[in-house]
Amino acid sequence: SVDCSFSRGVCDWKQDADDDFDWNPADRDRGDGYYMAVPGFVGHKNDMGRLKLLLTDLKPKSSYCLIFSYRLAGEKVGKLRVFLANKKTPPVWEENKGKDEKWRTGKIEIFQGAETTNSVTFESERGKGKTGEIGVDNVILISGPCPED
Repeated sequence: SVDCSFSRGVCDWKQDADDDFDWNPADRDRGDGYYMAVPGFVGHKNDMGRLKLLLTDLKPKSSYCLIFSYRLAGEKVGKLRVFLANKKTPPVWEENKGKDEKWRTGKIEIFQGAETTNSVTFESERGKGKTGEIGVDNVILISGPCPED
């Protein structure tokens, strides 16, 4: 199990140099550390911000589960997508609206073939809204299939 939450910093996170804006640290409400966020007023509609988690030492022909907390808060705040490896592949996960401002849990199964996945990218796409934020926190990678709720 690998804990890639932002407060501990044990994982290798990189801002994409070719996107429109960066993700930034935001303080948690309870004051225990921070999460990464894109505020609603950053950028223009359809602008993208990508935050990449570099993965090393994943074993070929094995499965992993990526578990993360996310929040889409605000009217028409935009989309959050998750990509494995390169940008040419379609997203493996996407969410485009929050029912409320609560944090939710996302889970993605990662099956390794002969070639291993070397990165996970969280992509934020700006919507029409000017308030709220898109946030990601508590990113954890465990070996084996994703647990049931």
